[in-house]
Amino acid sequence: MRRPLAKRVLDITAAGVLLVLLSPVALAVLIGFAFDVAFVPRDRGTLIYREPRISHGTTFALLKFRTLRADALARAAGHARLLEADAGNLTWLGRRVLKPWYVDELPQLWNVVRGDLSLVGPRPWPPELVAAQRAEGITYRDEVPAGLTGLAQLTKGSDRRYADLDIAYVERCRTLGSWALVRYDLGILVRTVSVISRGEGLSY
Repeated sequence: MRRPLAKRVLDITAAGVLLVLLSPVALAVLIGFAFDVAFVPRDRGTLIYREPRISHGTTFALLKFRTLRADALARAAGHARLLEADAGNLTWLGRRVLKPWYVDELPQLWNVVRGDLSLVGPRPWPPELVAAQRAEGITYRDEVPAGLTGLAQLTKGSDRRYADLDIAYVERCRTLGSWALVRYDLGILVRTVSVISRGEGLSY
């Protein structure tokens, strides 16, 4: 499915503005990281790390601020989220700042600018999980760009399957006009900010 031009314009504009506005946050993360690795030897390693993910049927390098200690990251096998649920695997900075406020996801704005991701869409999954979905005949992750947030991330406590919500969004991409889809995406983005600001947490 072709990405609408208006959606791409929204992605580039909003991600570019956010990168500028949030640059002080990135600087604060860099300073906090310097103190963390200086005083906690087991937290040492690179600040940025990359994970292979799928977007629009293509594998790309998802950028994140590292939240896992190096020894835990070595066990992640390209899917750190499974280990991030255990606070014992996290660095001090990851546990106190990056994970609670989703700051670890900030570098993904650069993925959006590059075109790897969209602001709104199904979350990017690792290749092995996408392959398992394809084997079940579920191919929507090959049809649209993955996103920073989406309908599935706003449904904590819902008994609907995340795949159903992602498929519902993909159907919107098929049926809505270009600018109508932009308005729909903006609504999801506003709801995402509201959920984070209330400290409720997003679903992944």
